[in-house]
Amino acid sequence: MEILILFLLFYNLLQKVLTSKELISLGKSRLTRMPRRGLILQTRTHWLLLGLALLCSLILFLYLLECAPQTDGNASLPGIIGENYGKEYYQALLQEQEEHYQTRATSLKRQIAQLKQELQEMSEKMRSLQERKNVGANGISYQGNKEQAPSDLLEFLHSQIDKAEVSIGAKLPSEYGVIPFESFTLMKVFQLEMGLTRHPEEKPVRKDKRDELVEVIEAGLEVINNPDEDDEQEDEDGPLGEKLIFNENDFVEGYYRTEKDKGTQYELFFKKADLMEYRHVTLFRPFGPLMKVKSEMIDITRSVINIIVPLAGRTEAFAQFMQNFRDVCIHQDKRIHLTVVYFGKEGLSKVKSILESVARLAPSTCEVYGCWRLWAHIFSALLSERKELSPSESNFHNYTLVSLNEEFNRGRGLNVGARAWDKGEVLMFFCDVDIYFSAEFLNSCRLNAEPGKKVFYPVVFSLYNPAIVYANLDVPPPVEQQLVHKKDSGFWRDFGFGMTCQYQSDFLTIGGFDMEVKGWGGEDVHLYRKYLHSDLIVIRTPVPGLFHLWHEKRCADELTPEQYRMCIQSKAMNEASHSHLGMLVFREEIETHLHKQAYRTNSEAVG
Repeated sequence: MEILILFLLFYNLLQKVLTSKELISLGKSRLTRMPRRGLILQTRTHWLLLGLALLCSLILFLYLLECAPQTDGNASLPGIIGENYGKEYYQALLQEQEEHYQTRATSLKRQIAQLKQELQEMSEKMRSLQERKNVGANGISYQGNKEQAPSDLLEFLHSQIDKAEVSIGAKLPSEYGVIPFESFTLMKVFQLEMGLTRHPEEKPVRKDKRDELVEVIEAGLEVINNPDEDDEQEDEDGPLGEKLIFNENDFVEGYYRTEKDKGTQYELFFKKADLMEYRHVTLFRPFGPLMKVKSEMIDITRSVINIIVPLAGRTEAFAQFMQNFRDVCIHQDKRIHLTVVYFGKEGLSKVKSILESVARLAPSTCEVYGCWRLWAHIFSALLSERKELSPSESNFHNYTLVSLNEEFNRGRGLNVGARAWDKGEVLMFFCDVDIYFSAEFLNSCRLNAEPGKKVFYPVVFSLYNPAIVYANLDVPPPVEQQLVHKKDSGFWRDFGFGMTCQYQSDFLTIGGFDMEVKGWGGEDVHLYRKYLHSDLIVIRTPVPGLFHLWHEKRCADELTPEQYRMCIQSKAMNEASHSHLGMLVFREEIETHLHKQAYRTNSEAVG
């Protein structure tokens, strides 16, 4: 339209010029009186100017086409080909473009953060190398070999991928060498290592695992939506010709596994609901080289442990506990204070006699006369309650007996025992009479607890019922021979939080045990959670020198439904392993089979 208007204006201007020239030509013809020659000249001039106007219009049209803005060749202009597009179409188009730019912006932010992190790590690496170079003359070396600490961190990370079983399989000696995958979706993880929940399928509870899987899915989407040039995937378009964008709802499933010395491998699968093709992304998070955090000297020679034992009745179990206490604490460690908080009056005198008998036996007694003399003195005191040794022979005074004439409450007993110590800061070990510990465990207790910083919650190895474990023997072996870590002899009691090492100041600051919890269970978990909610570090790990000896568990009717359920669950797990319980269930079937076999053998012998 604009071109037509310009053409008419230009043609009008030429007409005026033509008219002027005609007048001039006519005047000249009259002067010269050459009418025919003037008419021919007028006609030629007219057509010449008309051609010039057309040529200028064509040049102007080409110029406008060249300067016009470029449009997407794949997109059609609404209204030109007769198609009608509503408001929803443009809103969807704008939203799609906005999502695309947001995804791209997120990707760029993540790449910037990764580059900053890599730059920081490289700077720290270079600084560490420079420090090691500076102090090399003093005999200080890096903890690791050159393969573990290459100068080029990026090269090392790529080497981790090459060494892992990602692209090429590894030859394994047996099925026990396989590193299995665990599968997951957006909402659940299907796991072999079930942990404390014991659930083979669960929604990730641990924050680190939950954040890890979310990050992995986002990284997979970034790879698909913004592919590199070397990615083996074809561009696909949506139904309206736009670029196909994947989101988290298109994630189908994933698998991951960790090689402890190399890193974690992730296999991700995505699929659009209306497409048949799957998108497969493989990611790998390589582990970096070892880095020194700190190196320190810990002096535990003067660290006294106050072992606090709440007790009500069970004097025979206490006598067995004191035998272990005497061998480990009095004879070996010698830096122990024992606090016994006894509930009730019945059995109190026997407990006093046991304590006095153990205290009066010098460490050399076991070496000279044999450890059987210790048991003789303990059970003699337990049965007769007589004092057989004079006070002058006593060589162990580091114990306190607190008597409470009230109903048993473990939390109450530990609170009273913790406050009974008035000689300044002390490391406490909350213990039960069913616990057997070693001298090595006491040192672990000292090493993993630090006032104002760390509390130690070891996982106890709980022994099964010896009558079931050693049913093939006439008599179960001595307790010392039962202390083995085998799947048919016991299990890691990872749901128990009663045994703990912590400093008195931390215990008092956190508020101690909840006095509202009575009877069995609950108070230990409550205290454990208070530490989890604090700024202190909770060290949770299985330890080899801590055993829970089997004893028959009774669940009182006075317990709340939740406490009773926990008690029954603990009782069931304490009894025997899965295989041993299965043998008990199918005992009749096994005996029937044995009888049939014996009958068949006898019949064949007679025949």
